[in-house]
Amino acid sequence: MENQLQDSAQYVETLINLFVVWGPKLAGAILALIIGLWLANMITGGLSRRMEKSEVDPSLRPFLKSLVSTLLKVLVVVSVLGMVGIQMTSFIAILGAAGLAVGMALSGTLQNFAGGVMILIFKPFKVGDFIEAQGYAGTVNAIQIFNTILKTPDNKTIIIPNGGLSTASMVNYSTEPTRRVDWTFGIAYGDDIDKAKEVLRSLLAMNESVLKDPAPFVELGELADSSVNFTVRAWVNAADYWTVHFYMLDMVYRRFAEEGLNIPFPQMDVHVVK
Repeated sequence: MENQLQDSAQYVETLINLFVVWGPKLAGAILALIIGLWLANMITGGLSRRMEKSEVDPSLRPFLKSLVSTLLKVLVVVSVLGMVGIQMTSFIAILGAAGLAVGMALSGTLQNFAGGVMILIFKPFKVGDFIEAQGYAGTVNAIQIFNTILKTPDNKTIIIPNGGLSTASMVNYSTEPTRRVDWTFGIAYGDDIDKAKEVLRSLLAMNESVLKDPAPFVELGELADSSVNFTVRAWVNAADYWTVHFYMLDMVYRRFAEEGLNIPFPQMDVHVVK
């Protein structure tokens, strides 16, 4: 009986010592965990509201919010475990090594992911823009986190990885509301230069899609091997670019013939020596 009482007293003393030693640490760790998680939620909510005010792409907001929330909560848990005396050095080293291995294995995927984030944040183009990149040209149909999908004018679907798209050169034809259309029209040597200029200017003036400001440009541009070439430039609304381009090609061919202006083409004279 006496031994049982001594054992019980030792158990009680051990529990009291554990409570004295670990009680404040556990209480502090629990309090730190509660406050840390509350702060993490507050920061995540503030970031979400900030992204809405900054008009960050809606498809990017949930991902960024989830990423920041996860990182903050992991940081809180690691800090709390350190407060109660658990050594996190080895765990962090193992986690870092695993992260490095995964990163090397998924380097291409991570590059595309990072490129998608950069595109969605800085918006070099948006859905509906007509762009030319990576050897392809088409209308942006969708911007995903890993790929951008284009629709070509002949209705082909092109999938371009965001990694190369975010770091290489890209032409966005839809950024500006107006575009300049350039042509080179040639007449034969000996034809009336002034009449050719008059015809070209009249054709541009007839088309309502050609903007008056800046004014169209028509000047003699080159004395080529077999033709006298005119440089013709006109500004149009971006949506009218191809309409005006094809209009001028068609009308110049018709009017030059009516006005007696010859459009030269490559010829070769062969002299036979007996």
